[in-house]
Amino acid sequence: MAATRAAQARQVRRNTRRPSREEQYIHGNTVRKLEPAEEPIRKPEREPEHKGRQRVDYTVRRNQEKALQIDLPYLILLVIAACCTLYICVTYLQLQSQMSARVDHIKVLEQEIETLKSENDALETRINTSIDLDHVYRVATEELGMVYAGKDQVLLYNKTESEYVRQNEDIPQH
Repeated sequence: MAATRAAQARQVRRNTRRPSREEQYIHGNTVRKLEPAEEPIRKPEREPEHKGRQRVDYTVRRNQEKALQIDLPYLILLVIAACCTLYICVTYLQLQSQMSARVDHIKVLEQEIETLKSENDALETRINTSIDLDHVYRVATEELGMVYAGKDQVLLYNKTESEYVRQNEDIPQH
């Protein structure tokens, strides 16, 4: 069947002749409509498509139209998903902002701690350098009459009940 169609198409091409360019152009100062000398070339007619194919095309087209339609439950679900996504994004951005603000605040506090430590070290150094231990010894021994404790006045003891000494307990005597 296909071979006969091809043969018929070749036969039609051989029998029809296209006019050359010289035949199509008319010399002169006015343009006239050309009247073809022969009948125009006709394309071979296509055979009508099968009804089954039309039904398939109709079914496919109907399914595509249904797919493009958005029904109410799908629309509600889509709106809820969009709202949830928006809420999560806004919450994330707020948390990110709070976290960066807290990090900045921590940096400020750390700088403040460093400043206070350096001031404290400077004051401690000033206090330690201002104390003259020889002067303290002289005042304590000469003016106040203090003396160093003797070996028999110092008592050492071990307490096993706890790690620290309570002031309200009695000190054991030797």
